[in-house]
Amino acid sequence: MTTLDDATRLSTAPAPLPPAPPRTSLLAPLRRTWRQLTSMRTALLLLFLLALASVPGSFLPQRGLNPVAVQQYFVDHPSLAPVLDQLFLFDVFAAPWFAAVYLLLFVSLVGCLWSRIRLHARALRNPPPAVPRVLSRLPATDRWTTDATPEEVLAAAQQQLRGWRTLRSGNGLSAERGYSRETGNLLFHVSLVALLVGIAMGGLLGFQGTVLVKEGEGFANTVLAYDDIKPGRRFDPERLVPFNFVLDDFRGTYTEDGKALTFDADLRYAEDPDDALKPVNVRVNHPLEVDGAKTYLLGHGYAPKVLVVDREGNELPQTVACLPQGPTFLSTCTIKVPDAAGEQLAFEGVFTPTTVQDPETGRVASVYPAPENPALTLIGYRGDLGIDSGAPTSVYNLEDRSRLEPIGDPDEPVKLAPGETWELDGGGSITFVETTEWATFQVTQDPGKVVALVAGTGMVLGLCLSLFVRRRRVWVRASPAGEGQAAGRTVVEVAGLARSGAEGFREEFDGLAARLRGTARPTSEEHA
Repeated sequence: MTTLDDATRLSTAPAPLPPAPPRTSLLAPLRRTWRQLTSMRTALLLLFLLALASVPGSFLPQRGLNPVAVQQYFVDHPSLAPVLDQLFLFDVFAAPWFAAVYLLLFVSLVGCLWSRIRLHARALRNPPPAVPRVLSRLPATDRWTTDATPEEVLAAAQQQLRGWRTLRSGNGLSAERGYSRETGNLLFHVSLVALLVGIAMGGLLGFQGTVLVKEGEGFANTVLAYDDIKPGRRFDPERLVPFNFVLDDFRGTYTEDGKALTFDADLRYAEDPDDALKPVNVRVNHPLEVDGAKTYLLGHGYAPKVLVVDREGNELPQTVACLPQGPTFLSTCTIKVPDAAGEQLAFEGVFTPTTVQDPETGRVASVYPAPENPALTLIGYRGDLGIDSGAPTSVYNLEDRSRLEPIGDPDEPVKLAPGETWELDGGGSITFVETTEWATFQVTQDPGKVVALVAGTGMVLGLCLSLFVRRRRVWVRASPAGEGQAAGRTVVEVAGLARSGAEGFREEFDGLAARLRGTARPTSEEHA
């Protein structure tokens, strides 16, 4: 006969074993460490640490997402940025310490789930526990006498308990349901492991690259065409999807107070170099997708077109990308002209899309991000730009001005509106032709995204099972009433137990007992 403790224990955990005699072993510390690592408490702690380790990536610019912002952070914080870079805080999700927490969490979850899955599989194979000796001690009970035979009562009870796991033994019937709750719990955690696998596949085999494209210019998906790349450790450049596109137009709209509304990039793309270009619109959360490679729109800025004329009258057109410095898109610009006749020229200054100028100081500012009153304010230089030395130089600023001579008065920058020309001292000129824009795109190839999608679906399904399935056990005993006036009648005892959702179990149990009373009706004396 099953004891009450055995019948009411619904956990899939095995029964506690008697303490084993102490053993001296060199492997004992390793076993203790493994048990600690694969405990659910450790897994939850590591999950919290993983979330905590992700926090810097939310407020510091990341190279994989916005390399321009990272470069600007170095300009704005020359002392702090190198320290943060040494700590991998501009590449949080590729940092060694992030990978260590990630791998420990993976090992912890796999070890924890392996033991839980084995225990759950064993529990599913075990039949429901036999009817306890004393049913009246259970939380929900009912009892009545009926003229039906024990066989008829148990057959009716089994009919009412369709969909439950049942076990009939002698004059008793055991039934249980709700093990899919634990199945859902395990499905959620297995899917979480699969999600980590999908993310790891993306980190190992995936590719991520960013490129700045000016209006009217194109891009071909090759490694050398990117401004910044972030390939997986096992990524093969041969797996890059062959496609190309041209940025025809970029449009940004803003509210009256300067807040961004929409960003749209009109592209023409081809999946093969020999194919005709097809138009497509790329905007936020609507990337261009070609054979699994997705092209996202990340950022934008202004690229004024200028025409530089050297001393000999040679025309040297330039389109320079300016880096925005704030929400009104006041942007810094550097124009380098290394091929002027017999000399090298450089110009640096600011581009202001909606320009206002202080009449006293002459300083310019921008009051609105749209190009309603654009201006280009410049200081000019002649001399050696250091390009011929072979050392790498930035296209966004002048690192060394010691070998440069100013053109005109460096304390009085020249402001140019579209169409205006600055005649340079010593010959030559620079004309602000028109305002165009640039956009940054991120191209990603992630072979783990299908795994991540399936894992996400499994997590949602497992969570639903864990939240909405209720674990229940019900026992029915039908015993002959004995001799005397009750001879030939049957005493029916029904009892139930809830492991979860106990607040609604009494009503559920009463409904089950009422349906059973309807098939095994109480005797007329009980009704009277």
